[in-house]
Amino acid sequence: MASNNRATQISKVLKIAKKHFKPAEIPSERTLLEHLIFACCAENSLHEVANEVFETLASDYYDWNEVRVTSIRELTEVMKKLNDAKAAATRLKRVLQSVFETHYSFDLELMKKQNIGQTVKQLEKYNGTSSYIVAFVTQNALAGHAIPINQGLLESMRVVGVISDKEAAKGSVPGLERIVPKSKGIEIGTVLHQLGVELHRSPYGPTIRKLLLEIEPSCKDHLPKRPSKKAEKLAKEKAAQEKLAKEKAAREKIANEKLAKEKAASEEKAKKAKEKADAKKAAKKAALKAAAPAKKKPAKKVTKKAAPVKKATSKKKGAATKKKTVAKKKVSKAQTKGKKKASVSKKLSKRKPK
Repeated sequence: MASNNRATQISKVLKIAKKHFKPAEIPSERTLLEHLIFACCAENSLHEVANEVFETLASDYYDWNEVRVTSIRELTEVMKKLNDAKAAATRLKRVLQSVFETHYSFDLELMKKQNIGQTVKQLEKYNGTSSYIVAFVTQNALAGHAIPINQGLLESMRVVGVISDKEAAKGSVPGLERIVPKSKGIEIGTVLHQLGVELHRSPYGPTIRKLLLEIEPSCKDHLPKRPSKKAEKLAKEKAAQEKLAKEKAAREKIANEKLAKEKAASEEKAKKAKEKADAKKAAKKAALKAAAPAKKKPAKKVTKKAAPVKKATSKKKGAATKKKTVAKKKVSKAQTKGKKKASVSKKLSKRKPK
């Protein structure tokens, strides 16, 4: 569809919707979490009814954590005034569980200080949130420009030709935020919401048929048609099969999570046991070490060169040699004397007497 033609069609939808529905008031003093919870309730129901259910939840339960741990069956009973009580209860429980698992608390006010794009990405990650819930919180809690579009409004836009089947499957209405000014976003958003709620509440009723034909007289062939009994039976069977498949998948998921937790617990237990055993072993080793006598470190052997030992025999030998020499000298002197005496006596004997 050309952008000009789409803009004209959207303007016409807004004009006729304003004629049939009055804007609803959204309390601005609510916290981000409270807007998130309210959006879970209001997606396919009137704001007045959703507000009543919200107040009941806030007053009947101690806190939002108690709501989180409450069964879907009980929440469905408390939220029975809504057009889709069970679906709303499921959304609410999933969202609260996801918020708790992500932040371990229910205080989301710090997210207001972040960049809007960053906060929107976080909201989209929560299990249970839809495009309607994210847009509602963006508009009312973050002061962003986004028009909440529920399933009924999306189908209405498709029936009157504003969007194609492919665009409806994507869940978007291109150009809506450009045509609606930000200052009028909340007001027009509540009016369009009521149009979507009417189609969701009674898709084959005369009220919604007249309203859609007033917007686009040629849309008769696109109006929701009541299914035949055979088709209705097939649809119920299909829904029952899908329900069983979802329940089976949920059971398998729970079983897998349980196994994963048990495995993690077992590994943690084994790890702690090993750490305990290692610590015990180390303590025992330290005790044995402390009890044992301290061993002196072996001193390094210093090899000193042996000093030359003066042989005592050399001294004795020297003394003996000296004595021997002296004795020899004496002997030689004595011999010399003896020789001299002998020679003298010989000379004397040779002399003749006069």
